[in-house]
Parts: sequence; structure tokens; C-alpha cells
Amino acid sequence: MSTEMIDPQVQPPVGPETTAERIPSKQLSKWTLYTRRFMRNKPAVVGVVIFVLMVLYSIVVPLTSPYTIEDMDFLNLSTGPSAEHWFGTDASGHDIWTQTAVGLQRSLMIAVTVSVGVTVLSAIVGAAAAYFRGRVERFTLLVIHFLMVIPTFLILALVSNNAGGDWRVISLAMIFISWFFPARVIWTMALSLREREYVDAARYMGVSGMRIVMRHLVPNIGSLLVINFTLGVVSAVMTETGLSFIGFGVKIPDVSLGSLIGIGAASVTSAPWLFYFPALALTLLTVSMALVADGLRDALDPTSAAGGRA
Repeated sequence: MSTEMIDPQVQPPVGPETTAERIPSKQLSKWTLYTRRFMRNKPAVVGVVIFVLMVLYSIVVPLTSPYTIEDMDFLNLSTGPSAEHWFGTDASGHDIWTQTAVGLQRSLMIAVTVSVGVTVLSAIVGAAAAYFRGRVERFTLLVIHFLMVIPTFLILALVSNNAGGDWRVISLAMIFISWFFPARVIWTMALSLREREYVDAARYMGVSGMRIVMRHLVPNIGSLLVINFTLGVVSAVMTETGLSFIGFGVKIPDVSLGSLIGIGAASVTSAPWLFYFPALALTLLTVSMALVADGLRDALDPTSAAGGRA
């Protein structure tokens, strides 16, 4: 009886399963990974849907409504929601459905303008202070710490009141009083980035300081900037609402959610729809942006387990 010898050099046949195992899986791009992690956060997805619907409402309604914010219906003075006026009217016959849409649009314009300005300014100032060190860093921190202790809200109220309710001036004033808090956080993060090898290599190659800040430091804190921008929208909306509510923000003939809520608060018992509909729009806007910010934080943070595995 012969025994068949097995040659150790002979490899076993490669089947389809073995071949599939040896093919490397397709590597996901960074943004595909972030998107998948974000989409697994159901509250964040709901927040995006709500925010998109709010934006569409603020854009479409002023273009399609038969009323403007200045039109008055003298046959419907201070009437509740109806088929003709979905959100009712005020004592002068203004359509609240249209006014809420225009007020939401104005609040969004202010919030996005302020958030973009604060994010860009704080990123440049904070990263530049960390990179240049020395007198630049000491002077920047001195300015930041000084602005952190002055009553900025009172300054904002005075500037806004003297501006006559111009939303552009209000936006610039809000940027001025808001940039230094995130700038200090960015400065703290950039302290470790300035010691990285690619920063030293760029410096030895003769790259200018501001170019290193813009090309190497700021992009590497991009995830923090995205989250700061999203949360900045919420903060700017709340600040503008507070100013307009007490009469220092957007003023007639222009409207915002804050001014509408301030007007509606005076008649919340006799005509509650004047208060509740703008307040509902404000609540949906801030809650949706908070949910989106939470989802972005989990998606961009590699140590977070909330986004799951890609």
C-alpha cells in the first residue's frame, strides 16, 4: 500500500472565496466616512430636514404670498388663523404667515453672516497668535482677556440702537463682541499644531508665517471650525432675538423673529397667535441647528462612538 507524499511547495488551489479575501477593500474617502457617521445619527438627520424646511419656508413664502409685510387687511383686524390668513393677523391687519417668513429670513441672514465672520476671524487670530508667539501672542491674549470682562451686551445694545435697526450694523457689532471666545479656544488647540513636523518643514523652506497659518494650521482645526460655525448660528439667533425683543435690534419696517416675538408678547393673552407662531419658528430653528451641531461633533470626532463604525 503506497502513501501519497504531499509536496509542501505546492500551494492549494485558489477559489473564488480565497481570491475575494485577498482583494483589498475600497478605502473610503474622508468625507464619505464623515457623511456615513453623520447619517447614522437620526436626531441630526431630523435636524437637517427641519432646517431645510425652515429655509425653504423663509424663501418661498415671501415670493408667493399675496401679502407683503406692509400690506394691511382692514377686513381682518386681529383675527385668528383662517383659510385666508394661516397664522392670523395683528391689530393692523398684517399677515402673520408672511411676517414670520420674512422675520425668519432676516434672522437667518444675520445669524449666518455673524457665524461666518466670527468663525473666520477667530480662526485667523487664534492660529496666528499661537504661531507667531512672542509679542504678537501676548498682545492678542491681552486684547482677548480685556474683551472677555467688559459688558459686551450693553455695547451691542447701544450700537444697535444708534444704528436705527440696520441689520448690517447689528451683524458687524455682533461679530465684534463674539470672536474672542472661540479665538482663545483655537489658540489653545493651535499651540500643539505649531510644533508639528510639517510646520517646521514649511518654515525651513522659507514659507511666510501667514501662509503657514492659512495653509497648515487653520485647515487642521477644520472640524472645530465647522462645529463652531453651527453653534454660532444658534448663538447669533438667540442674541439677535434678545436684542430685538427689548427694542434694540431690528426695527419697523423691517422685521425679525425677535421683533415679532416682542410685539406678540404684549398681546399673548388677547391674541396668542402673534406670539406662538414666531416663537415656534425660533424654537424649530435653534433646536434643528443644535441637533445638527451634535451630529457633526460625533461625525468629525474619531474618538466618538456615537457615529458607529463606517
